[in-house]
Amino acid sequence: MTRASERATAYWVDGPGRGTLREEELPDPGRDDVLVRTLFTGISRGTESVVLRGGVPASERERMRAPFQSGDFPWPVKYGYLNVGVVEQGPAGLVGRTVFALFPHQSAFVVPARAVTIVPDDVPARRAVLAGAVETAVNVLWDAAPLLGDRVSIVGAGMIGCCVARLARGIPGLDVLLVDVDPSRAGVAQRLGVAFCGPGDAPPGRDLVVDTSASEAGLQHALQTVATDGEVIEASWFGDRPVRLDLGGDFHARRLTIRASQVGAVAQRRRGTRTPSDRLALAIGLLRDPAFDALLTDDSSWRDLPTVMAALADGSSQGLCHTIDWRDA
Repeated sequence: MTRASERATAYWVDGPGRGTLREEELPDPGRDDVLVRTLFTGISRGTESVVLRGGVPASERERMRAPFQSGDFPWPVKYGYLNVGVVEQGPAGLVGRTVFALFPHQSAFVVPARAVTIVPDDVPARRAVLAGAVETAVNVLWDAAPLLGDRVSIVGAGMIGCCVARLARGIPGLDVLLVDVDPSRAGVAQRLGVAFCGPGDAPPGRDLVVDTSASEAGLQHALQTVATDGEVIEASWFGDRPVRLDLGGDFHARRLTIRASQVGAVAQRRRGTRTPSDRLALAIGLLRDPAFDALLTDDSSWRDLPTVMAALADGSSQGLCHTIDWRDA
């Protein structure tokens, strides 16, 4: 085993908006384990920004633990779950394969072989970091269950909203509209093949609205534009921030529904027939679609992770998926 494989560099959140790179000793892989050398990790902007500001509610700290998280909320904590690497040691069928794992930002790691999912040869490694976001979008659409011919709006053109929009576009007959306050997202929507508008231009009477904006205004807009008897799927996570909505006016008269979607459990409609592993494998296969490259807006060296995360915490980072390159770690 090489020296680089015996030790690894990992990013830890140490306090509000700040973190450091630490060197860690790797355990020896067991018979059923794999040693993975990381190629790229991806920053899950919504959830990781909540973690960076210490916004995970005390009541949710166990439920919101990442599968291979170290430390406890609020900090110090090693957090993340979008990791693509190459198997260096492990079962013969996995050695040399590119795999995805729900592992934090770290240059190499040891996990059970069952915890990695093979990335198809025709899915680029950098694009594969989007597997977690696409998996979430799959779950959202399983929850939402749009019908042929539905007029569907997605409020919030972030990573999750864009993934939902691209997948929904592939369902025949759907009229898909991406809504965001940032007009620069129009270019991303165009690359995804979906219509775009700002909230002020969004049409009412939508059969289904998915909110991924993580904002009060976004959720309120969703309620205003969904049709009578319609359903709003709330796919954002607000962490410990309170949310105030105007549920007066015509909310009850129009018999509106707000339903949560969360990737921690397979959507109820598929829970009896699909496992989380099935869902993740489906998501990775869907990443054969090169249109998802529109979401890969930024890339930095692993050495810059503390600076990149600080920019995410203070709001100065405005991209979609920021990938971290570990190939020279």
